[in-house]
Amino acid sequence: MNRTMRFLAVAALLATAAPALAHDGEAGGAAPAAGVKGDLLMWIGDAEGKLIELAEAMPEGKYSWTPDKGVRSPGEVFMHVAAANYGIPTFWGVAPPAGYDFNTYEKSLTKKADIQKALKDSFVHMKAALSAASDEDFEKPVELFGMKTTVRGAYMLLLAHAHEHLGQSIAYARMNKVAPPWTARQQAEAAKMKEKGGK
Repeated sequence: MNRTMRFLAVAALLATAAPALAHDGEAGGAAPAAGVKGDLLMWIGDAEGKLIELAEAMPEGKYSWTPDKGVRSPGEVFMHVAAANYGIPTFWGVAPPAGYDFNTYEKSLTKKADIQKALKDSFVHMKAALSAASDEDFEKPVELFGMKTTVRGAYMLLLAHAHEHLGQSIAYARMNKVAPPWTARQQAEAAKMKEKGGK
């Protein structure tokens, strides 16, 4: 790859990645959290932004599509992420919304608008709890699904979980001829810069 093409690729990547990474800033324009908490919030925010964009880009008619019998649909994947965002923090005492049931929440909504709202609200809830956690809170022991960890480790699980299902959602989108919005923006920006460079 020549130097011009490398520059175009990097510039396009930065143009599309920056909003996703920056949108996680704390309310009121305050400086982002430092240390492990800041890293967690940044990368959770990255997955959040992309999942929300995919949830918007996926046509409502594809929300119930599934690649095989017994496999989660796109709508169920979004709800599965929301269920974890609400449910996992209950293991160390973070109260979920009224009426939340870990066992049934994933299948409780089927309409696109309702699922989008649930996904967004779940990230607000989970990140608020993470932002409020102290260094001492991070060290508290937690047992999750038979495994012993800490509150910090549990938030790392939530981070990994969000990105795991982001990858699944990208594959679902591609299988349904839906380009991830940030990829479409990156390609459009690269094409625009290439066109300018050729003039």
